[in-house]
Amino acid sequence: MADYYELLGVDRHADADEIKRSYRRLARQLHPDANPGDASTEARFKQVALAYETLSDPERRRQYDTYGEAGPGAGSPSAGGGLGDIFDMFFSGGSPFGGGGGGGGGPAGPPRGSDLEVVADLAFVDAVFGVEAPVTVRTAVGCDDCDATGAAPGTSIETCSECNGAGQVRRVRQSILGQMVTAGPCPRCAGLGTVVPTPCPRCRGEGRVIDERTFTVDVPAGIDTGATLRLTGRGAVGPRGGSTGDLYVHMRVAADEHFTRHGDDLLLDLHVPVTQAALGAHLTFDSLDGEEILDLDAGTQTGRTVRLRGKGVPHLQGRGRGDLLVQVVVDTPTELTDPEAALLQQLADLRGHAIAPPESGLFTRLKSAFK
Repeated sequence: MADYYELLGVDRHADADEIKRSYRRLARQLHPDANPGDASTEARFKQVALAYETLSDPERRRQYDTYGEAGPGAGSPSAGGGLGDIFDMFFSGGSPFGGGGGGGGGPAGPPRGSDLEVVADLAFVDAVFGVEAPVTVRTAVGCDDCDATGAAPGTSIETCSECNGAGQVRRVRQSILGQMVTAGPCPRCAGLGTVVPTPCPRCRGEGRVIDERTFTVDVPAGIDTGATLRLTGRGAVGPRGGSTGDLYVHMRVAADEHFTRHGDDLLLDLHVPVTQAALGAHLTFDSLDGEEILDLDAGTQTGRTVRLRGKGVPHLQGRGRGDLLVQVVVDTPTELTDPEAALLQQLADLRGHAIAPPESGLFTRLKSAFK
């Protein structure tokens, strides 16, 4: 079967209301009563219904997102229900939306809370090797005073008298095609099916308040700036007991003083004095894994690169690690003492290298011209 989100024509981050709207639209188009004798349309109608049944249930949707159609509980009728229940909810005797004394389904219930976003700042080394990082967000949480019902202590919520708890009201009008029935959210209860006669003083009937919460994010090794992790159920809680949204954590990794990341490889400029580059040396330097030894051959030039395999960044989607690329940078000495300058002059004489006298350089000549 095709992907459930593709069947319903929604994005993988679509909320419950968007999924329901898309299903209702497709169900009307594909229903067997509207396409008599069309076996292919009827088959697609059943697929769409199965996709909606899975994605409209938060737990089954989570399992589907994690394991796919073959996952536990995904793609199979839920306990105490099945495709017939979904068909009846939209196409049984009374209104396809319920309410108003007709047949059909019950109220939509409290809406889901909003998804939240936050940025997690990580040190370079923590991003390479993974870390448990705390993130703090201001979010909507359930009101303790009213147990998230929105009703003042000692009182309770009541069924909406205008929609009889359906959360929807329908209107009937005549057209050239006959009687038309339209439905929309109940204006009195905003589609919840219930009202709060005596609101909780603390949350003012919302069933939730704004507070600060800190969560621990298990950051995997090898993550980089721009990656996003989703914490299911860590977003804002919905009003009056509605389900909780998700928290999306965007990663921002600080630069390192010595190492540069290129994919899963690390780049390091290793500065060495000209004497060691010319004569060769055994050098020690610090990698992210600890102290390393590099054998520098005599006559090493700037730009020589040594690859240390498996000393880079762990592969985020697999096993193993990238490499550490050490590039040699030969430093020319400056501010020489007289003995050092004499030694270099002697070396230049031995190798037949012409050396410009200290007072005959271009800068000196320019200075003389303006005296």
